[in-house]
Amino acid sequence: MPLPGFEPRRLPLRRLPATRWNGQRPTWREASPAVIGAAVERALARPSGNWYVFAASAEIRPDRPFGRMVAGTEIVAWRDGEGRLYAGPGACPHLGAPLCRGAVDSGRLRCRWHGLGLGPEGFPGWQPYPAYDDGTLAWVRLDRVGGEEPLPRPALPERPASATALTAVESLAGRCEPEDVVANRLDPWHGSWFHPYSFAGLRVTETASGGDPDPDRMVVEVAFKVAGRWGVPVRAAFSCPEPRTVAMHIIEGEGEGSVVETHATPLGVRGGVPSTAIIEATIAYSERPGFALAARAAPVVRPLMRAAARRLWRDDISYAERRYALRTPGGRSG
Repeated sequence: MPLPGFEPRRLPLRRLPATRWNGQRPTWREASPAVIGAAVERALARPSGNWYVFAASAEIRPDRPFGRMVAGTEIVAWRDGEGRLYAGPGACPHLGAPLCRGAVDSGRLRCRWHGLGLGPEGFPGWQPYPAYDDGTLAWVRLDRVGGEEPLPRPALPERPASATALTAVESLAGRCEPEDVVANRLDPWHGSWFHPYSFAGLRVTETASGGDPDPDRMVVEVAFKVAGRWGVPVRAAFSCPEPRTVAMHIIEGEGEGSVVETHATPLGVRGGVPSTAIIEATIAYSERPGFALAARAAPVVRPLMRAAARRLWRDDISYAERRYALRTPGGRSG
């Protein structure tokens, strides 16, 4: 049954029905492995254009380089004097020094070992990678790694256009592959059972059916808990714009138009086990006058948003890692 009193035009906060954790309606029948598996396969079949999210835009500062491993490739990123994002191989072409420990000097990379300067024009044995800053996240295009037809820019979900949107990005890593993270997000049925501290009354109201013009559409009705039995009911739609991204859009209720993007980026393989970064961007928006106050209080609100995402993913990483272990030969004992 829908959550009692779900009407987005009323005040957003509701007193939720008193429900014990073990008194919820089981969702295991609806959470069909075939339905979830088919959704994952459709997501993995989408083109990525070889683009990978590697950081929050705000992490790439103008005063220092930023280093990250992406799919076993060491990269370094920096900004020039006008804030433009650049990325390239992380090893200096001279003697292999780590460029992430160098400096940004007049918009150029400067290696600290011997002072070699590098810029967007490249250097023998060192050529920059295409990079893209979408205003929230930083992307790098690795054509040799991805092996797909390159695209000029990454496939992005629809986002709130308002300049008053409040954005927070949280990152952590797990011992699994990107598809395990995607599979976790394409199983919303586990929400109220696995995360009772955050969700209540979760119900999947729409899934793809034969001949559906939007085969990835999945709609959920749920209440986000605020405090105790008080929560905010919304309807949310899940979609996958590319193989390593799952977007959850609020389509009805408080914060309509807001989106939570979960990006899964392969980092590399260590000891025979892959590692994947989960980079989650929450882009919140509301037309209510009070939201402007929240946006102005971003330095206080943003850490709370990040903490909420981290708490969920601490649980869900174990879910994704377990999935990887079960589907990988020898994974149960790995």
